[in-house]
Amino acid sequence: MSRWSLSWLLAIPFAVLCFATLTLTAPRNRDKDYQLVRTFVDVLNEVDQHYVRPLNDEQKRALVEDMINEGLGKLDPYSGYMNDKELKRFETQTEGNFGGVGIQITQDLKTGLLMVTSPMPGTPAFDAGIQAGDFILKIDDKSAEGITIDEALPLITGEPGTKVNLTVVSEGDKKERTVTLTRAKISVKTVYGYERLPNDLAKWNWFVDRQNGIGYIRVLQFTDPTLDDLKQAIEELEKAGAKALILDLRGNPGGLLTSAIDVSDLFLTKGKIVSTKDRNGRGRSWDAKESDTMFEPANERPMVVLVDRMSASASEIVSAALQDNNRAIVVGERSYGKGSVQKIIRLNSEPPTAVKLTTDTYWRPSEKNIHRYPDMKETDEWGVSPNEGFLIEMDSEERLGYLRYQRAKDIVQKNNKVDVPHFTDRVLELAQKHLREKLGVK
Repeated sequence: MSRWSLSWLLAIPFAVLCFATLTLTAPRNRDKDYQLVRTFVDVLNEVDQHYVRPLNDEQKRALVEDMINEGLGKLDPYSGYMNDKELKRFETQTEGNFGGVGIQITQDLKTGLLMVTSPMPGTPAFDAGIQAGDFILKIDDKSAEGITIDEALPLITGEPGTKVNLTVVSEGDKKERTVTLTRAKISVKTVYGYERLPNDLAKWNWFVDRQNGIGYIRVLQFTDPTLDDLKQAIEELEKAGAKALILDLRGNPGGLLTSAIDVSDLFLTKGKIVSTKDRNGRGRSWDAKESDTMFEPANERPMVVLVDRMSASASEIVSAALQDNNRAIVVGERSYGKGSVQKIIRLNSEPPTAVKLTTDTYWRPSEKNIHRYPDMKETDEWGVSPNEGFLIEMDSEERLGYLRYQRAKDIVQKNNKVDVPHFTDRVLELAQKHLREKLGVK
C-alpha cells in the first residue's frame, strides 16, 4: 500500500472509530474484527491504485460515505452516516431555529432556477416583500443559475445581524430587483392552527368550530420548540373558551422522542406514555406526571387525534399514548408503523460527523407493537389504528387532494395571500361530529 493511500485511509473517521471500538470492547474477537476492517481498507486501496480514472479528494470522500451508507442502509432504512453538512442540517431541523432570512425554496423544474415557494410571515424576507414565485437570480454577487438548494443554503443563511443581497425577479416580470436582507434568528414553526388570520398571516385561528368551542392544532413535526409552541396555542384556546380539541398529526413524520413524550405528558395526569427495548430486552419506560397537565379536566374536554398512513414514529407515540390511556380517540387511517429509535452517535472527527443507528424499539402503553417489519401483513399488529367506527379509507385521488389543500393553507402565496382550494376533509368532519356529540350539541 502506498504512503499516500495509507494516509488517506487512516483519515477516514468511521473506519478508524470502528477499529478502535471493536478492538477495545471485544478483545477476544480482535483478529476477526481486524480482518473486517482490513477488507474495507484493501478495497479502497485497490480503487486508489487501479480504478480507470483517478479520484480527487472530494470524490474519494464521497466514495467512502457511499460505502458506509450502503452498508448501514442494508441493516435498516433508518440507519446511516451523516457527513458534516448533513449533521449540521439535521441539528438545525431538530433544534428548530437558525440564522436566515425566512424563505422556503425549491428548484423550478422548467428553468432550473431557485424559486421561493413561500416567505415565512414575520421574517426579514416577508417584511422586505419577497413573494412566493420569485426566482432567485443572484445571492450577493454570485449567480444562482445552476446551483442546487444544498449549495444555496449556506450562502443565504448565516449569523443573525449579518446581511445578504438577493436579486430576484417575479414570474412574468422582466424587471429584476435586489433586496438587502438582514439575517435574523428564524424559528421554524411546527405548530399550526386551522387557518391563517387574514389580517395577520403570522397568526392562526385555533378554532375549527368556534361556535361549539372545538379547537384545532396541527403538529407538523416534533422538535425542541414544539412543546412550548403547543402550550402557547392551548393557552390561547383555553382563554377563548375551548371545550374540545382536535390534534392533527396527519403527515407528521416524527422527530425527537423527548418531544413526543413531553407532548403526550401535556395531556395526561397518569399512565405509561411509552417504553423502549434494546436488543437484549432491556430498556426504560416513561410515565405521565400529574403536574403541568393542560386542557383539563379530561372528562369535560374531549380530544380527538387525527392520523394517516404517513403519521410515523413520534406521532405514533403520541397518538398511541393518548388512545391507550383513553384521553383521546383516533380518527383517520392506520399509521405508518415506524417503531424504532435511532441514536445520533457523534464520531471523533473534524469536521464533526455522526452515525445514526437504530438501537431500540418502542412500545405503546398497552405493550402492543408499533413497528412494521418488511414481512408483516395488514392483519398483523403494528402502527396505530383508528378507534372502531372511525376509520376513513381514502383513495390516491382523495389523498392527493388533501395534500394540495393542506399545502395551500400553509404557504403564503403571491401578494401575501392564502388562497385555499375547495376540499371536503372527511376525516376532520368526522372528528367534529364526534366531539359535538360528546359535548351534547348538534
